[in-house]
Amino acid sequence: MLLPDGRLAPLIRRALLAATPAYRIRELQHSLVDLLTDGELRFGEVARGLARDGFQHPRVAAALVAAADAQLSDAPEAAAALYEEAGAAGVDGLSTAARRAQAAAATGDLDGACRVLDPLLAQEEAPDIARAADVAASVWAQRGMLARGADVYRWLGEERAGSSSALAAVTMIGSGDRDGAEKMLEGTAQDGSPTVRAVSVALMGRGVHTSLGPSPAQALPGLIRASDMMTASGQTLPLPDLPAALAALAALSSGELELAESVLDAALAGGQGGPVARPRLLLLRAWTALQRDLPGEARSLAAEAVSGPGALAPRDEFFLTALEVALARRAGDVPALVGAWQRAREGILRVSIDLYLLLPLGELLVAGARLRDAARLEFQLAEAWALLERLGHPPLWSVPLHWASVQAALLSDRPQDLAPHAAALVRSAGRYPLAAVLATGGRVWISVLAGRFEVSAVEDAARGLAAAGYTWDGSRLAGQAASRADDRKDMARLMACARDLHPVTDAAAPPSRPPAGTTGAGAAPRPDAAQGSDGSGLSAREREVARLVLEGRTYREIGQAIFISPRTAEHHIARIRRRLGVTTRADLLDQLRVALARAEKGPGGA
Repeated sequence: MLLPDGRLAPLIRRALLAATPAYRIRELQHSLVDLLTDGELRFGEVARGLARDGFQHPRVAAALVAAADAQLSDAPEAAAALYEEAGAAGVDGLSTAARRAQAAAATGDLDGACRVLDPLLAQEEAPDIARAADVAASVWAQRGMLARGADVYRWLGEERAGSSSALAAVTMIGSGDRDGAEKMLEGTAQDGSPTVRAVSVALMGRGVHTSLGPSPAQALPGLIRASDMMTASGQTLPLPDLPAALAALAALSSGELELAESVLDAALAGGQGGPVARPRLLLLRAWTALQRDLPGEARSLAAEAVSGPGALAPRDEFFLTALEVALARRAGDVPALVGAWQRAREGILRVSIDLYLLLPLGELLVAGARLRDAARLEFQLAEAWALLERLGHPPLWSVPLHWASVQAALLSDRPQDLAPHAAALVRSAGRYPLAAVLATGGRVWISVLAGRFEVSAVEDAARGLAAAGYTWDGSRLAGQAASRADDRKDMARLMACARDLHPVTDAAAPPSRPPAGTTGAGAAPRPDAAQGSDGSGLSAREREVARLVLEGRTYREIGQAIFISPRTAEHHIARIRRRLGVTTRADLLDQLRVALARAEKGPGGA
């Protein structure tokens, strides 16, 4: 009749309950509660069992709420189940609504959190209102609507914000309300507590505010310490963004790629934000790999970010689509770029641009110019520039977008669009080293396009860009200069510089390569250069050239993509024609498709 753990067998239990009058069961349940309470014993599973049986009692409900509160920051799924059982035991739903919403949001259920919050926020005297505001702002941020989160904190007001003031400041700054953020921050010194969590949140608010100043480097120490403290706390809290994410964004925007990498790696290892936050950290880590010119690693990290059971939040989905666009553009993979651009066009309609989305917006701007479709981003760019204007054009956040605008103007052959952004970089150059590097890079780039440049100046500018976290741009500058050099020695010298900055390892990925997020594989190792080693009849270099020919590239564009001279590209194509025995361009394209299909199947492929 008894199970090994001492419980009644389910069949016996049901039979006994069915044979016992309901009033007698309730008497026994009340006696059990009194016995446990008088003996100062913990309810534990007894309270859960009573709640599941529909027994309502204030002490049972209080015990379940206390157990849920203890697990809310560490095990939100378990806390959510306990709050539900507390409701069955008779607890008032409004009294736990903010905590239930926090548990739902912490498990990735943004819709569920909203359904719990809406009735609560409609109350004039809602309980636990500061927590409710934190959860609501966090949900809006993840949906890519940070400005709505700022509205929540403005509605809450400075007096009721309390320890949430720093979170309100992060949200308001991100949406362009500097004055409101500073008013909120005035209260953090008075209401702060010495807990690790409170210190982390306060550092985060101060760090983001410092990032608006003329010396952006001063923001990084505070944000990094905030990330370390949040990881040390081991808690999952409702935040507009993770401290590690904010620190990484600041580091990426200032060209401190190693700092961004170390902060994110530490946060991932320590489980900052819990499982629901892991995709965001992985996507930012992938963005760091992208800027370090490690596309294979970026693809692998992006694939891991989408490998979980739940869908990405709109904010993270926007980052992912921008990352796919960036990878395809850098690989010169036009079909993949077009596909990723189409997904990004839809993704950007689902978010409102805020300060923490400027990096992916800049990448989309450059890609749009590459595809002659940048006009689709006019509204979002206007939002971005208006936001930066309200914040006083902070160099940390505005300089990368100015550089992206310079690149877009160069790709679009619109020098009239370049001037204001180049001037902005020059104005910031005196007090911000990254702006000085980018201003020099832009000036040298213009001289290259005009055909009047010094080789040493190009080399210095290209290496400066690479050292500042713009490796891809630096190699492209050197490659474009090489294709325009008149002297063969200068051409070879610039090509060597381009290859040094960007070794051609997976720059020419096959056009059929799936976008990031659909595969976890990085770039496959290249076969050796021996002719026919993969059944195609072409060497490794000839296969790279063949893929670019199929994309419709000119000799000059092929040279820029793989850092060879246009004449060398022409020689490669001539050798390919002879090797394949073709004379017309149509036959060449047909035979190249066949040869590359064989190469993908490998030696002996059918």
